Amino acid sequence: MRRRPPPPVVAPAPIPPALSPTLRVLIGLAAAVIALAGLSVGRELVGPLALAAVIVIICHPIRHPLERRGWPRWLATTMVIVVAYLILAVLAGLMFFAGTQFVRLVGSYADELRTSAQALVAWLESTGLDQQATGAASAILDPSAIVGYATSLGGTVLNVLTAFFFVLAYVIFMAADGSRYARAEAQFGAGIRSTVARFQRYNTGVRRYYIVNASFGAVVAIIDGLALWALGVPAPAVWAILAFVTNFVPNIGFVLGLIPPAVLALVVGGWPLMLAVVAIYCVVNVTLQVLVQPKFVSDAVNLSLTLSFFSVIFWTFIIGPLGAILSIPLTLLVRALVLEGDPGARWLRWLSGDADAAPRASSPT
Repeated sequence: MRRRPPPPVVAPAPIPPALSPTLRVLIGLAAAVIALAGLSVGRELVGPLALAAVIVIICHPIRHPLERRGWPRWLATTMVIVVAYLILAVLAGLMFFAGTQFVRLVGSYADELRTSAQALVAWLESTGLDQQATGAASAILDPSAIVGYATSLGGTVLNVLTAFFFVLAYVIFMAADGSRYARAEAQFGAGIRSTVARFQRYNTGVRRYYIVNASFGAVVAIIDGLALWALGVPAPAVWAILAFVTNFVPNIGFVLGLIPPAVLALVVGGWPLMLAVVAIYCVVNVTLQVLVQPKFVSDAVNLSLTLSFFSVIFWTFIIGPLGAILSIPLTLLVRALVLEGDPGARWLRWLSGDADAAPRASSPT
């Protein structure tokens, strides 16, 4: 009987050498730059997508009490969509009213703005400032420049409203998927419990963040509006809406909400009225928005103040004006996706302000 030859001995494939930590960091940074460049190119779609996701996250808890009362899932989903649409309608209405009133005010006070600009330039020249400084000050109060700013602001709002169709569609799809994702643990078992818990913490942090901001924004808007009305500044409702909206921009929202009413107060009442407006905003807005609110926000989302400030600049650069309002949720999402799933990145989580990542002190024996 002929014996079969033994099979040839195949040498095991060589194990590729492990990448050095420096090279892994460089590859990760390169991938991040490519991803961020893609987000920046597609900002017209990414911004509305992020806005719709945040609104659905805020409205999603409405589903649970309805389903506990026996409502079918499709009807609970419909209620989530209806509430999300109401929020979008209110925000769009507020922005439209404030934008149209602002443009009307600029047209009504064009002559006064020009006179104020000329007076400011004359005063700066009398103090010995050079031509560049006086020219810059004149450009700030130039009616055509302010009209151009208002037009660009209106164009930004128009772009957001143009993308409104995408936001409405995203809300429908995400609200429907929210019901399915809630059953993920029942479908796949306890093995994905940690992942589900991670994103539940993210959703809770987003809701807490906007609840805190909306609460403080409403208080600041009411106080500012009443104070401007008492001082006789035109259109106090517009500036109250602006104070409410800019309260959602961390750290620098106070400055964005102060400049327009302060300039208008200078036009209609001179320096005394302008200084009164600045003083009121400094007392009210700085106390609430700069000193008190960050503590509540930090407790709600576990994010450091430095990272909060940097995230506004970063996400505005990446996806445009919506990035300023969505900066904190986007930063929290990056942390949830990149850091919270990596046990070796615990110190980075702690560095970002996550108190839950701090090492527990061992109890004495």
